[in-house]
Amino acid sequence: MTLCATCESNRAARSQINQFERSAAAVGRYDRRVGSSVHDRGGWPTDTAIDRGEHVLDDWEVLTDALIGALCGRGVTNLDELRRGIESMPLEEYERASYYERWLYSFETILTEKGVLAADELDARLGK
Repeated sequence: MTLCATCESNRAARSQINQFERSAAAVGRYDRRVGSSVHDRGGWPTDTAIDRGEHVLDDWEVLTDALIGALCGRGVTNLDELRRGIESMPLEEYERASYYERWLYSFETILTEKGVLAADELDARLGK
């Protein structure tokens, strides 16, 4: 029986997928459950209502937003790195922090990892 080109292509693709699944399963990587991170809120029970109201940004929030543009615009960091920094926050700190406090945490984490900031440099400058 002769198969059309599309059928042959689909058969080849299925064969490659099956081969990948077998090789991935052999090294223990296939279908491994990924644990949820602190930011993954789906399905978490809560009694807290979502505040959908507008609010005026404080000066420090405006400056934090400007940092995002400046650091990403100059190639010092990017949004994926900053998102990872937020996702790496300890649960208690994540729960307690506001939106822009999470960004500040991420800035400090990423810039310290890259050597732009020395460890505890911000605390020293703030006299903490």
